[in-house]
Amino acid sequence: MKTLISIVGTTGIGKTQLAIDLAKFLETEIISCDSRQFFRGMEIGTAAPNEKELQEVPHHFIGHLQVTDEYSIGKFEMDALEKLSQLFTQQDVVVMVGGSMMYEKAVLEGLNDLPEANEENRNQLLALLENEGIGKLQDLLRDMDPDYYHKVDLENPRRLVRAIDVMWQTGKKYSELIDQPKEVRNFNVIRIGIDAPREIIYNRINHRVEKMLEKGLVDEVKRLKVYRNLVALKTVGYTELFRYFDEEWSLEFAVEEIKKNSRRFAKRQLTWYRNENNIHWVNFQNSFQESLSLLNNKQIITNQ
Repeated sequence: MKTLISIVGTTGIGKTQLAIDLAKFLETEIISCDSRQFFRGMEIGTAAPNEKELQEVPHHFIGHLQVTDEYSIGKFEMDALEKLSQLFTQQDVVVMVGGSMMYEKAVLEGLNDLPEANEENRNQLLALLENEGIGKLQDLLRDMDPDYYHKVDLENPRRLVRAIDVMWQTGKKYSELIDQPKEVRNFNVIRIGIDAPREIIYNRINHRVEKMLEKGLVDEVKRLKVYRNLVALKTVGYTELFRYFDEEWSLEFAVEEIKKNSRRFAKRQLTWYRNENNIHWVNFQNSFQESLSLLNNKQIITNQ
């Protein structure tokens, strides 16, 4: 049976490099399940693979959408499975990488039979987002489904709108609906997580934000300001700098908020992954060699 190797871990921990190293070693290709890297023009703020990295190994689902495009987890699940089916005709192993937990879950396990978006609900929730801010959606979700509230990326309005819409339609908790049994995939899955002490993770995040600024993050966000109300731009690194451009915050304060919110997201990722029981953890300082050892033990590779 074919095998999908899924690389997971917190933001800034080194998933991209490990995925490239493994894909080169295995002579295969990479599927990205980082929902923020789907959109063109957001390369710096989403830490998307650079041109050199993209040339080292074929990548899929990097910059394939405009920021104005509508895209969903369900659509990604279908697109990713179709791409995997194509790749598995020529490859025994494919690598997937990304920190968007629900997008990874959709590929590995599938989504439940949830109702389509209700346009009236969606418009009402988007109006709340526009008029009262994302905090209003966060409060609604916390009251309706505390379990999902503690798992979801609270800075991602698409997830919040979708969860609340489904609960309004079904009268059931979203966390319960998405935990129902799903169709078994026709490929094996090996999940490799990169582990590090929390203080190391936070330091790496702070350093990465500084590197983003050096690469031109402020100019990138300025170019996208006209799209600020689109869902794709309601994300860490962009919302904070929009407030800088509004002269509400100083640049220094906005940067500190980016770091803080990135650390908060990493904390939610840690909580999510720690509750998963099928991740093989490797140390961030030796992730490639430890991954090769794991794959050798599982007979994915030999003679290592």
